[in-house]
Amino acid sequence: MKVSELARRAGVAPSAVRFYEEMGVLPAASRRDNGYREYGAYELARLRLVVALRRLGLTPVDAGRLAALCMERGEVDLDLAPLIATQRAAIERQRSDLDRVDSQLTDLELTIAAAGRARRTTEEEMAADPIRVLFVCTGNSARSQIAEALLRDFGGADFEVFSAGTEPKGVNPYTVRALAEIDLDWSGARSKSVSEFLGQPFDYVITVCDLARQSCPVFPGNHNTLHWGLEDPAEVEGTDERKLEAFRRTRTEVATRLRPFVELARRARRGSPTPA
Repeated sequence: MKVSELARRAGVAPSAVRFYEEMGVLPAASRRDNGYREYGAYELARLRLVVALRRLGLTPVDAGRLAALCMERGEVDLDLAPLIATQRAAIERQRSDLDRVDSQLTDLELTIAAAGRARRTTEEEMAADPIRVLFVCTGNSARSQIAEALLRDFGGADFEVFSAGTEPKGVNPYTVRALAEIDLDWSGARSKSVSEFLGQPFDYVITVCDLARQSCPVFPGNHNTLHWGLEDPAEVEGTDERKLEAFRRTRTEVATRLRPFVELARRARRGSPTPA
């Protein structure tokens, strides 16, 4: 095949083929009697491998060296296997990050909808008490406690915030440590049961774990129910620093979700139009 056909089938420009040949990444092609360069299946396979390795971040020289070794041995070179493993791990991290962003965007959409519903309450209700929010998880030891502490800090006097668990088991020490790092003293907090809040009115009831969502009791009155699916930092095992880092991640994720929630809830209470 001619150089134009080789380049097309490899997904590169003909100039790239010439560049790789000049760099020694690809061996010089044989020439026909008429002077045209001739390429076969071997050259196409090698070029495709070089292109794939370049996309993984290798330099042209390194890509050419590994491609040559793989073609000669007929198998993945030992130097290439760790690179592939590293790239797969990076892809998994990116996929996890994208899933997390997608979840946060879904939460934001639901929060906007909830704020719109809240705005349709009466003028008297809008002007009365602070916005009452209850965070619910299973143990009321980490996620809901962190959410309560942060919303109290972010929302100030505009919010009255509580947290509870369907099966309370005490405040996790790492919760207290993670909050202390941002100057929030949570040492006096206690784990509470949702039964303590039955019969009380809330503007928003927010579950922060899937199990709590399934078993959360029905609260009376006109309120909005939201679900923020957060991973449980208490399930992370390992060193003290590894565990604390998990609680820091939860703290960051909760803060990311709370900031737009605070603004939307305030707008809803004032009766201001919520963003479309």
